[in-house]
Order: sequence, then C-alpha cells, then structure tokens
Amino acid sequence: MDMRLPRAHWRDREGLAELAAALGAEQGLSRYVGGAVRDTLLGLDVSDVDIATKLTPPEVLDRLKAAGIRAVPTGLAHGTVTAVLPSGPVEVTTLRRDVETFGRHATVAFSTEWEEDAARRDFTMNALYADPLDGALHDYHGGLADLAANRVRFIGDPLQRIAEDHLRILRFFRFHARFGDAVDAEGLAACARRANDLMALSRERIASELLKLLVARSAVPVIDLMVEHGIFRAVLPEITADGAARLRTLVERETAAGVAPDAIRRLAALVPAETAEGVGARLKLSNADRKRLEGATAGPGDEGPRGLAYRVGAPSALDRLLLAGEPLDALGDWTPPAMPLTGGALVQRGLAKGPDVARTLKKLETRWIAAGFPPAVPEEWIDQAVGEAISR
Repeated sequence: MDMRLPRAHWRDREGLAELAAALGAEQGLSRYVGGAVRDTLLGLDVSDVDIATKLTPPEVLDRLKAAGIRAVPTGLAHGTVTAVLPSGPVEVTTLRRDVETFGRHATVAFSTEWEEDAARRDFTMNALYADPLDGALHDYHGGLADLAANRVRFIGDPLQRIAEDHLRILRFFRFHARFGDAVDAEGLAACARRANDLMALSRERIASELLKLLVARSAVPVIDLMVEHGIFRAVLPEITADGAARLRTLVERETAAGVAPDAIRRLAALVPAETAEGVGARLKLSNADRKRLEGATAGPGDEGPRGLAYRVGAPSALDRLLLAGEPLDALGDWTPPAMPLTGGALVQRGLAKGPDVARTLKKLETRWIAAGFPPAVPEEWIDQAVGEAISR
C-alpha cells in the first residue's frame, strides 16, 4: 500500500488548508487521523475530518483566533476543540495518553508523542495518521497491513482495550461487519470473554452501535458470529439464532427487491415480534422508531400493498411487506394520495355533526381504497352512505 494518502475531495474542503497552517502542519505539529485517513485509503467517501495535534487546547484556541477561524471548546477536558470552517466542522484533539480508565470514561494527560496517542486508540486501522501537506502516512501498529488484509485488530492486548472501554466490544463487530473478512481470533475471544461488560453501558450506546452494525455490508454473518459467541446474552437475550435466520431471509428479500437496508426493519426481523415493544423501550429508541419496530411484523393486511401504504405510510408498509415475504411491485414509486372527501362535505349533504360523520367517512374511505383510489369519490357512493347513516 502506498505510504501517502491519496488525493480526495475532502482534502480540498474550503478552509482546511488554512486550518492546517494555523495548527502548524508545516512544523509537524498536526496530522489527520482516524476515519478520514482509513476511509480515504479504502476509497470510501469521507464525512468527518479529525486532526490530532501536539498543541495544547489553549494553544489551539489562540492559534485559531489569530487565524480568524471560529473555535468551539467542545471537550477541553479531553483536549478537543471544534474548528468551524465554511465547509463544516473539524475536530482538533491534543495528543493524549490514558492515566486511568473506567470502562467508558478516562482520565487523560496531554502528550507530545504520536506513539502514545496511537497506543490508546482502539483498532490498528483507526490509528493511522497523515501529514496534511504531503499526505505522508504514519503507522505505529501495523494498521496499513491490517487495512490491506481487511482485518479489524485491537491495538495491543484486546482484553486491556476492552477493560478501558466496554463499547469496544460492539465496535469490534461493527467494524468487522463494515471492513472485515476473516475475523481476528484473539479479538473475538476477548469480546466473548468480556461480553458481560456490556451491561455497564447505557442502552442508547448499545442501540447506536447495533443499528449501525445492522446496515453494514456483512451484517448477517457478523450477527451469526455474535449469537454463536454469546455477545448479546447479557443485554439483548431476545436475539437468538432464530432471529439471525429471520434477518438473513429479510436481507435476501431486500437485495432481490433492490431495497436499501434499514436498521429498524432489520432489528424487527432480529427480535421476536412479541418482544419488540420491550426491546424498543429498553434501547430508548425514538417514539417513531418504536412504532415502526412494533408494527413491522403485523403482516400485509387485507387491502393490498397500496392500501397498506395508505393506512400506515410507505416506510412501514415496506417493512411489513418485506418481513411477510409479499411482492412489492404494486408500490414502486407510488405515493399515497389524500382522501378526496371531507367530513364537511358529508355535513353539507345533511348528515348531522358527530360520530355518524366519522363512521360514514371511514366506510367511504374503505370503499375508495378497495376501488383503487379513484380521483374522486363517486356521488352515488356518498348519497348511499349518507342515506344509510340518516336512516339508522
């Protein structure tokens, strides 16, 4: 692999060259680090840019102020300042070494040694640095070789890395689902051994990692691997081999239909339907996502795909049809229309305001759906329904 970072669009972002200059890139004080470097080497799009620097946070703030670059002190205790560029934010973090770690929190000391900063990161592919000027790469833990081999590998002792931050268990599998081929045996064994550590994490953190994993390219075999090694047992015992099999079937249907992966839909396949409400609450999903999760396995209904889409919305209809194994042809790019009749129109026909209006409108709506959503509700339908309501 070339020892220089390839040219990429993000490297020409407005204001980035000025930021690098302000942070002393020419003197070797600052380098790009992490995901931007990794993804550029893999030919992937880059959204977030991070810079590591030998400068202390006060020095960063002073230099950005002198350069006329807006700075936000987003995490000074951990050395992070966000530089706000015309092209978007860039996180600038002082080199660090861990003094004490507590599973998700650490006491850090600032450093001027790149090797110390690299040693505290999680995986070798995330500890790659690049010079902002000439793109020269710096690799202290074999990350380039692991990247070339599509291997997700902890830096140093996996058990120690996990003890420092329990979330790294889930990150190991998520990164493997996104980038990995053959799984690193030592890392897998450590994750399986320490799986109970996940109980110390907030459920929001678990949800965030799981939902990202579920839409990764190798989500299915990685979920199989996690179930086999008991990774979920302590925090999501609802996820079993049966759920992994349902997920595999859903992904096959998505692929055959050309439907983009969706994390909530895939989670609905992964957990038993009767547990969806509890799982959604425990993971503290948004109200909208909980509703989708709970309704995804409700079946295709009896009004056809378009009737279902009208009733529950296109995204939820897609969930239900895919999970039920029903064809999607009728949906295509169809957009559910609005009902071309209001309760006010029924009142004008002589129907008294109140529950009769709602009942009659619902009856007409059902008939309109069954007829294939004509542009107008036929007058004879309205007259008949209003007459029946008045005569009751």
